[in-house]
Amino acid sequence: MQWIRLINRSPPHDFSADLLVGADLIAAFRFASSPVASFRQSSSKMFVRTSHAAALTALVGGSLADWISPEFTSFFQLPLPIPPVKQPKFSVNNPVTNKPIDYYEMEILPFTQKIYPDRGPVSLIGYDGMSPGPTYIIPRGRETVVRLSNKAVNPSVMHLHGSYTRSPWDGWAEDTIIPGQYKDYYYPNSQNGRTLWYHDHAVDITAVNDYFGQEGMWIIHDPAEDALGLPNEYGVNDIPLIITSKQYGDDGQLFSPAGETEGLLGDVIHVNGQPWPFLAVEPRKYRLRLLNSAISRAFIYSFYKLGDEDEEPIPIPFQVIASDSGLLTSPVTTKNLAQAMAERWEVIFDFTPFAGQKITMMTEDERNIGAQSRHKKGRKGKGKDEDYLTPVMQFVVSPTPVADKALVPGELRAVPFPPQLPDLIDHYYLFHQEDELWKINDVVFSDKANRILANVPRGTVEIWEIENGAGGGFLHPVHVHMVDFRILSRTSTGKWATDRGVLPYEEAGLKDVVWVGVGEVVRVEAHYAPWDGVYMFHCHNLIHEDHQMMAAFDVTTLSDFGYKETAFNDPMEGRWRAVPITKADFTVDAITKKIVMMAKLQPYGDVGDVVRKLDQYWASRGGLHQNPGIVNDEAAKKKGAQEAAKKDTPKKDGAKESVTKMGGVKMRRVKRAEIVMDETE
Repeated sequence: MQWIRLINRSPPHDFSADLLVGADLIAAFRFASSPVASFRQSSSKMFVRTSHAAALTALVGGSLADWISPEFTSFFQLPLPIPPVKQPKFSVNNPVTNKPIDYYEMEILPFTQKIYPDRGPVSLIGYDGMSPGPTYIIPRGRETVVRLSNKAVNPSVMHLHGSYTRSPWDGWAEDTIIPGQYKDYYYPNSQNGRTLWYHDHAVDITAVNDYFGQEGMWIIHDPAEDALGLPNEYGVNDIPLIITSKQYGDDGQLFSPAGETEGLLGDVIHVNGQPWPFLAVEPRKYRLRLLNSAISRAFIYSFYKLGDEDEEPIPIPFQVIASDSGLLTSPVTTKNLAQAMAERWEVIFDFTPFAGQKITMMTEDERNIGAQSRHKKGRKGKGKDEDYLTPVMQFVVSPTPVADKALVPGELRAVPFPPQLPDLIDHYYLFHQEDELWKINDVVFSDKANRILANVPRGTVEIWEIENGAGGGFLHPVHVHMVDFRILSRTSTGKWATDRGVLPYEEAGLKDVVWVGVGEVVRVEAHYAPWDGVYMFHCHNLIHEDHQMMAAFDVTTLSDFGYKETAFNDPMEGRWRAVPITKADFTVDAITKKIVMMAKLQPYGDVGDVVRKLDQYWASRGGLHQNPGIVNDEAAKKKGAQEAAKKDTPKKDGAKESVTKMGGVKMRRVKRAEIVMDETE
């Protein structure tokens, strides 16, 4: 066990007198085992003491630990910010359902935030002039209209990630709001309780817009879940944790991802906009809503208690209770949790046994399970970074006992998994790289004639196989808009093999993002309902997305369905596009008329009735699965993969340049200089 610990003698908070801080700068752990990956064991120990964080020269394994960003020293000394709850301006009665529709206004605004005490404030752009933006907490079934005004400098698009929104309001990448315009987004909020998030989705500049602040959490609260007794007081024992990582220049300003072609991992971890914060908690159960909003970096979380110098840190078990798509079937106990970009997990951590102590949330190197594995010759030729943990934040537990009324039932809900299908594949997608473009089946998003890669009959169930192709060396967190899916399998072969399979907490629920590691093949099964329309699917490494790793699928209209409804299947339909901001449009009367007009078209209607009638429709036609395994041809798949692999081989001259540019490779880690590109790939 090898780790470094800092004793800070004069912190601003007396409860932080004994701090564990900073990956490479002040803290690095080696621990013995993990259910996700195999790790080496060592009995050696090393400790470094100092009275000032800034004076510490952290030496890990005999190597100087340096920074890419300016050195950050205020670890666990500033409190965790809790984003405010967004309030509606007013409500409009839906003339069809006689239920209220809440109307919100939100603006994209520039603002500044102090990150480094000795440098100027950082220039950012966020929703309502903050980052993360305000949290929306919406009762299940309460429709909302959000009017988003762009008062910044870049075009923008808002996507409510995890919602089955109709196409014109889903955040199609080309449906941009240019500065000086606004767009009304109409959301159903009729799914089960879940943690969603809203973020920018503008074509070619999503990474820049998100990185500089356009992100926020959206919670659908299902009152039926209150009976379970889970922690549910927002900001009290139900805590949003929006986790990202960023890189700063010498002037303290953000290093922009513009121009990056592979990824930008960042070396400064933020939680709710604050680098390495602390949260004062009571000794009771807390619900932590984890969102990875980083543009390129995945995390593998674990929790540790500070101990004596001779005490090896041991990860503390916790319970995973919910995924992207809401509650799992039952809690899953684990000691670590893998989270790719855009994934959401909800966990219960019980602080009861740790009264008067400190719990540090850490992240393991994401390369351990197939991320950024191209850099396999780093650290004396070792591909994995299993020896090092990076702090995320710290929980300071009060010594005073409290009554804890929260419960964690053994059963949470009956998850509506799609029906298990035969071992067939309806569509196969190879995610791969060619030069500086990232492609899906050799197609890029700008290829408008060919970017619709699947036509899925509305209401059917399909199995898609997704492969992270040869070369590239990066994980692909694949997000499919509009649907929830079940992860059926995860396999890998060859030099990138991990054999981790589908993780227990992945098996217990539905998802809308799946981690596809290097060399991995994942199968997912989804029910393409309730709506028809054109939707996107893509890699949620936003650098890859901006460099074309995005395509579309068309949930096709059933001409003989016989269900009376208005068509909303074109994401670029003119009447729903952004328009110039005018004073006349923002009067209560004008807004009310607009919302009433939208509501009369019944874009969401009775969702339950729609699904029932779709099921009846397909039951009379042989069942929900209609395709006879059309691409279950291993020879054809292998040929396609081989062709893509030929194009995937990076140019030798550009390989080292890419490593130099990429903030993720230049991370604040030991032996950084030894991390090089394997030019034989």
